[in-house]
Amino acid sequence: MSNTILNRKISIAPMMECTDRHFRYFARLITRHTLLYTEMVTQNAIIHGDRNNLLDFDPVEKPLALQIGGSDPEKLAECARIGEQWGYDEINLNAGCPSDRVQSGKIGACLMKEPRLVKDCLSAMKDAVKIPVTIKTRIGVDEQDSYEELRDFIHTLSESGVNIFIIHARKAWLKGLSPRQNREIPPLKYDVVYQLKKDFPDSTIVINGGIETLEAVDTHLKHVDGVMLGRAAYYNPYLLSPVDQQYYLDDSKILTREEIVEAMLPYIDKHLHNGGRLHQITRHMIGLYHGVDGARVWRQHLSSECVKADADSSVLKRILSR
Repeated sequence: MSNTILNRKISIAPMMECTDRHFRYFARLITRHTLLYTEMVTQNAIIHGDRNNLLDFDPVEKPLALQIGGSDPEKLAECARIGEQWGYDEINLNAGCPSDRVQSGKIGACLMKEPRLVKDCLSAMKDAVKIPVTIKTRIGVDEQDSYEELRDFIHTLSESGVNIFIIHARKAWLKGLSPRQNREIPPLKYDVVYQLKKDFPDSTIVINGGIETLEAVDTHLKHVDGVMLGRAAYYNPYLLSPVDQQYYLDDSKILTREEIVEAMLPYIDKHLHNGGRLHQITRHMIGLYHGVDGARVWRQHLSSECVKADADSSVLKRILSR
């Protein structure tokens, strides 16, 4: 799948403990065209771990990008090749995660301090595959937060031949703030990302960070090439229901929330038959009724009934029948 075919106008951010295969299947019932991302998988896990467990996905989930964490060009190239062979449509390098755990492995936002290394990583990955290679990063890190430093960082990375940049419009503080605080405390500076698009007009610039409504998406698309939604899409997934019609000119019927739940039942039954538990799927569905009548009852039932060891899809059928 080439850069021109892979439409990245709307995407859902890679989020640890959130964007696993169950959430992605669920999200795909709401939007068929939005570009989805895996949780971050480290280079060593892909090379040495259980790939079937880490990388398998349902074909329904496509278009789908694999996000990798790492900083070894040779290993990342191998991971990119594996991802392409597995059927992913894009390989994304994480250079934005601020957690202490990933910093210790030279993963995430700390890489912004080593632009030449990041360029070498991207070059190796790009040379290894035919599918798009992209990077997700921030507008700055610690005291390295001027626009000139960001512009120079992107310029260096572009020397790799990679020209798709997903920019979280906050800088990262690597010491003193938790990952959650790094999503909330550093101020959002959307104008900085807009300026990047002006300075790199031939690059694809996707904006991320604090975007909660489709009205905000419309505003951003006047300035950049794509919008990546994060927590808003996870905690209020039905926000995505008009996306296919609004941004991809797909006039397919928008499923109701009840129709989405019913469409999940065969998937749930298959998962349970294979030894899984109901809560592993339904935990991603808690926000389906966000902001509408019945939301509280829905959340309560999923939180109390679906966690039981013997819970099955009949729990959801009972909730729908009330």
